[in-house]
Amino acid sequence: MRKSIRGGDLITLADVSRDAIVEVLDVAESFVEVNQRSIKKVPTLKGRVVASLFYEESTRTRLSFETAAKRLSADVLSLAVASSSVKKGESLRDTISTITALGIDAVVMRHMASGAPWQVSRVVPSIRVINAGDGQHQHPTQGLLDAFTIRQVLAERAGSRGSETGSELFHGLRILIVGDIRHSRVARSDIAAYLALGAVVTVCAPPTLLPADVSSWGVELSTDFEAALAQADVVGLLRLQVERGSGAFVPSLREFTSLYGLTAERERLLQPHALVMHPGPMNRGVEIDSSVADGSHAVIERQVSNGVPVRMAVLYLTVAGGEGDMS
Repeated sequence: MRKSIRGGDLITLADVSRDAIVEVLDVAESFVEVNQRSIKKVPTLKGRVVASLFYEESTRTRLSFETAAKRLSADVLSLAVASSSVKKGESLRDTISTITALGIDAVVMRHMASGAPWQVSRVVPSIRVINAGDGQHQHPTQGLLDAFTIRQVLAERAGSRGSETGSELFHGLRILIVGDIRHSRVARSDIAAYLALGAVVTVCAPPTLLPADVSSWGVELSTDFEAALAQADVVGLLRLQVERGSGAFVPSLREFTSLYGLTAERERLLQPHALVMHPGPMNRGVEIDSSVADGSHAVIERQVSNGVPVRMAVLYLTVAGGEGDMS
């Protein structure tokens, strides 16, 4: 387990320690203040070049990373894969070699193949590799921003700063993750972060949408969605990923919603303090009703806004090694 991601890559949360996760959350908290200023910019990565390389479409993650890099004063090299040499058959290795020759310091990449960021880190160990989602493997910054959002809300309720309580707010916290666990890199990263911080994690899904090795993940398994909802402090909903074949694992969307959707009726089962989360994009009316997504339990918009400070923290720690002017 790494004690810090300073000066290193961020490819998975599976090998990142509790202390390293808390460090990212603490640094992200300092960048929240930067994002509230009229001039949202610090010179931390001035002169550094961050390449954005997305082989899969993305709105939230890509914009969040590019905004984070620019607010740290980095130069951003954004590669449009759809119009690049990749479409002409150029290999990932050759693409990386090309952009590395341009003098980049870090690459933020999303790829449809699990393990692609790790392969890049082996080919070019001189640059920092930050995984923005690879296949069904990991999405580490989503796991970090989800943990940050939970800590932020709980700290506000407790009248303290998140950094004053460390990860203590997570001890014994009951977090329920529902939906397409099998195909979800978000679920894997969330679970790694939550367990490291001391939470109790329960997963609930149709048997066909559970990974074969889920029993080794250190989570509890529930077959009673409504009972699990009533006990949860946090409910994390996952999108049915039709593009990865999840539609073939359920009889119909209507049946999935009837059994595992967070409807307005099921929202009444939640404890008053419970939080509802979703990494987006949401299938409204499938895994979550619009009234729930826009309701008092939901912190989904806060997850989106927290993406920038958390990714600023990751870039600061990996690229600058935790050195430089954060103010």
